[in-house]
Amino acid sequence: MRLLDALAAGNSSTRLEAAMAAGTHPEPGFVDALVERCAIEPDFFVRDMLTWALTRLPSQITVPKLRAELRSEHAQARSQALHTLSKIGDPDAWPAITRSLLHDADDEVARSAWRAAVVLVPDGKKHWLAAELALQFGRGDREVRLSLSRALVALGDVVEPVLRTAMASHDPTVRAHASATERLLRDPDAGFDLAADEARRVVALGPDREEKTAC
Repeated sequence: MRLLDALAAGNSSTRLEAAMAAGTHPEPGFVDALVERCAIEPDFFVRDMLTWALTRLPSQITVPKLRAELRSEHAQARSQALHTLSKIGDPDAWPAITRSLLHDADDEVARSAWRAAVVLVPDGKKHWLAAELALQFGRGDREVRLSLSRALVALGDVVEPVLRTAMASHDPTVRAHASATERLLRDPDAGFDLAADEARRVVALGPDREEKTAC
């Protein structure tokens, strides 16, 4: 009981120690308290420790609890549950990664859904996932766009057709984001900002003018 009280303590260091203790000595009886705390914990490091503690418990206990959290009205509950599912890596969680989560209006939830999806997706669903992710080219700020690009690159060569389609879009923002992603696919060590800047330059100049400039 003292450990559960410590998870709700006012001091973040106390909560961190409690989450670490819960993972060091995993008890199935703690699962509800850990999942509930994930939904409201304000400290990033404590949330990460809570996720670690949950990965230490049997997935047959944690995964159903986390899947239920994906229906929560609270964005952090959905986001943290997705993050934890990606760390557990149980393929049985894949059906819970719905289209609505992949397109969630909250950027953090969507980013967590993208990361979880590429970890959990079965081979037969990779083309579908690539097409769903590609619908969101141009979304959000730099961090959101980088997350989307990384998710697509993680799927490998199956993304090439959707990248070609997006690079022919009438929307210059979509074209630039897709082009930057395609460059990262070809060269994973390339910096996203450099790839994005180059893509925007090509979009602005047009491929013909860009080629002449390079000569």
